[in-house]
Amino acid sequence: MIAKQAADLHTSTIDQAAAARYLRDSDLDAHVAVMRAAYRERRDAMLEGLPGALPEGSRWSRPEGGMFLWVSLPAGHDATALLKTAVAHEVAYVPGAPFFCGEPDPGAMRLSFTTHSADEIREGLRRLAKAFVR
Repeated sequence: MIAKQAADLHTSTIDQAAAARYLRDSDLDAHVAVMRAAYRERRDAMLEGLPGALPEGSRWSRPEGGMFLWVSLPAGHDATALLKTAVAHEVAYVPGAPFFCGEPDPGAMRLSFTTHSADEIREGLRRLAKAFVR
């Protein structure tokens, strides 16, 4: 406990107690298995929908884990500038430029697949496709 406090200047005692109780009373491995399956379904829904949602020449990652896909739009697309249009279509993403330590790729974007169901992801991609219509 002292080493933990020195490392992070003491996390909330209540949060630590809640986490300890959860780990004591729950089957963490079973929960992880359920979440892994849910995230896989959502990731796969996003991967299946990207070809129809993004402009030709776009590239994206196929993550083995995690919570996001990394997208690179083709030259001439600015993900930061496009965000306002996407939000007007009631969909959002995180522009990738802030994640670069050097010269950013203006067409980079990060898409989350963990928060919404597969059907909601499909609908979000339909809305995102509208943001690319000029």
